[in-house]
Amino acid sequence: MHKIATTVVDWRAIREDFPILHEQAHGHPLIYFDSAATSQKPRAVIDALRRYYEHENANVHRGLHTLSSRATEAYEKSRQRVAEYIGAASADEIVFTRGTTESINLVAQAWGGRFIGGGDVILLTEMEHHSNLVPWQLLAERTGAKLRFVPVLDDGTLDLQKLPSLLTSEVKLFAFTYISNSLGTINPVAELCAKAHAIGALTLVDAAQSIGHLPLDVRDLGCDFLAFSGHKMCGPTGIGALYGRAEILDSMPPWHGGGEMIVIVTLEKSAFKKAPHRFEAGTPNIAGAIGLAAAIDYIERIGRPAIFEHDSTLARYAAERLTELPGTRVFGPNEERGALVGFVMDAAHPHDLTTFADQYGLALRGGHHCNQPLMRRFGVSGTTRASFYFYNTTEEIDRMIEILRDAVRFFS
Repeated sequence: MHKIATTVVDWRAIREDFPILHEQAHGHPLIYFDSAATSQKPRAVIDALRRYYEHENANVHRGLHTLSSRATEAYEKSRQRVAEYIGAASADEIVFTRGTTESINLVAQAWGGRFIGGGDVILLTEMEHHSNLVPWQLLAERTGAKLRFVPVLDDGTLDLQKLPSLLTSEVKLFAFTYISNSLGTINPVAELCAKAHAIGALTLVDAAQSIGHLPLDVRDLGCDFLAFSGHKMCGPTGIGALYGRAEILDSMPPWHGGGEMIVIVTLEKSAFKKAPHRFEAGTPNIAGAIGLAAAIDYIERIGRPAIFEHDSTLARYAAERLTELPGTRVFGPNEERGALVGFVMDAAHPHDLTTFADQYGLALRGGHHCNQPLMRRFGVSGTTRASFYFYNTTEEIDRMIEILRDAVRFFS
């Protein structure tokens, strides 16, 4: 279970921090239920980006002039802010990346390329986003390693009774999502990490759907790697982070080669910096890192326990209301769930349903959500997904139900 909020938050006042929520779509007030794909950005983040470009814009680390010093200080302070946010022991355990996908690929290439070989096993689950599946498939093809998968039960939870037969001594890495981006399932991360460590395996947690929604401490979870994206937690696109325990990052070779990540280069060979800079070749997304730190500050002012309580309440309310609609099948757990709900309706294909909803200002997402194996597991080609954040309201969910009820009549 997660921490319960103890403070009262004025959620309607918070909505005023997001300029885009005043937009209209097809002449209707915008209802944005697609935050699992990307969240909206508050003025605090937008202002931080503008302030950087107006007052600090320069390349980091390499320059001795004033603007470069300002940019470097802001960039490295952002790394420290990320470390504090996730409970890392040191800022040196934070590698800035473009997001969750690049973070996982970095581990698959750099760590996997050195430590995974033929006969080794990588354990995943059937609910993984393609970003936490395809990189491991490619690694297995290169090395001769094998993939195994923890099954998903009909209620959307993992079949943990199968874990002892899957998590064996051949497993070198157990990689799994914290919250399913299609089902809303919240997995028991600390328990899974402990079981993996008991047989000598490392763990990687995909925190894309959890990083901005609930309290998270990597040392409490016991994970070895954790990957997330800034744009799903009020930050800019194109920035994210990989957390890795210091001793593991130090054991990994570089992934990309170029400037920034070197100590000395000759025509014949190069020597590389220590982590995390070893993994940050080239000019980084400086503004993105600064914007991510601003997003963290904004979220922390609200409080993640309050955000989790608010978002999970919305998701449960939406799941309950959707059952009122004829021919509707809701996926995922009935009890505690993340800030989303996936469903299918007999009346229309998810693509048709989302197109209909858009005509009334309602932004949903329809399709396989980069979860094709999971969709096949449940016998559907895709679902319609409504995903929520702290700027959404129950009144917006009520309006969604009205629009979907109209869709049933229209398509029928």
